Amino acid sequence: MSESNDLFYFNEGQVWRYHTRPNEPESAILINKIEYHSGLGAIFHISIAGVQVKNPHGDEPLTQLDHFPVIAASLEQSLTELVDTNVDNPSYLEGYQSWREGFVQGKAGVFNIPIDQIINVVEEAINQA
Repeated sequence: MSESNDLFYFNEGQVWRYHTRPNEPESAILINKIEYHSGLGAIFHISIAGVQVKNPHGDEPLTQLDHFPVIAASLEQSLTELVDTNVDNPSYLEGYQSWREGFVQGKAGVFNIPIDQIINVVEEAINQA
C-alpha cells in the first residue's frame, strides 16, 4: 500500500487480527491514535490484546500491552483482518504521553518491524535480569 492508501485504510478505533506468535492465535491490535510526522509519515499508536508475555513480576503472563508506536510498514506486514471499529481504549494514554515526551526530546522512536517481532523484543527486554 502507498502512504496515501494507508491513511485512508487504517483508522483510529480499528481492531485487527495480525500474524501472531504461535501461542497467541486470538491476539488482536487496536489502533488508538494516528499522528503525522514530517519525516516518518503516519505514526500509529497501537495496543495489543490477547498476548502471553512472560511476566517478570509474577506467574501469570501479561495479556495486554497498552502502547506501541509503529509506522505503516509494521501494520502492512502484520495485519490480516479487520474485526471491529470505533473501539476506545484510554489505557494507552499513559504510555503514549511518556513516549511523546521522549520522542520530542529525541529519546524515543517508533517500531518498523512486524507486530509479532515487537512482542518478542518487548518480552525479552522486560525479562532481562
